[in-house]
Amino acid sequence: MTLNKSGKMWRGEEFADLAEFIRHFQAGGYPVDTVVESTCRPCGGYSFRVALDDEEGCAQRVCVNCGVAAFIADSAEYWTEADPGECECPCGGDEFTVAVGFALRDGQDVRWISVGLRCLTDNSLGVYTDWKIDYSPTEHLFNQA
Repeated sequence: MTLNKSGKMWRGEEFADLAEFIRHFQAGGYPVDTVVESTCRPCGGYSFRVALDDEEGCAQRVCVNCGVAAFIADSAEYWTEADPGECECPCGGDEFTVAVGFALRDGQDVRWISVGLRCLTDNSLGVYTDWKIDYSPTEHLFNQA
C-alpha cells in the first residue's frame, strides 16, 4: 500500500488506499463494513468523471474511456429531483477512481453509503458525498458501485 497521511490531504495510489480512507472517514459516524471499487461494466475502465448532489444524496459516474454513465447505489431514484454538480479535486483535476463504502445494519442491510474518490491528477483522497439508507432490502446496492 502507498497511502500517505503526512500532508494536509491523504494521498494514495491504489484501491486499498482509497478503501482505507473511506473506512477512516466513517460517514454518519458508522463503521464501514464493505468497500466496493467502481468499474465500468461495458469496458472495464476505472477512470470516471463524477457528478453529485449532496443535498439529495446521489451520484453518477461517467467512464472516461467509453462515456457510459452509471448511477451509484440508489441514486437513479433521486436524480430527477437533484441539482448535480461536477466533482473537482482541489488541484483542479476532474478524473477519479471511485469506491463506495457501505456501513451495514446488523451485518446485512445497508445503513449508510460513502462515495470516495481518488484524483488521478495528484492522488488526493476524499469522501465527496454520503447518505443514509432507510429501507430494506438493500443487497442490490452492492452491485451498483
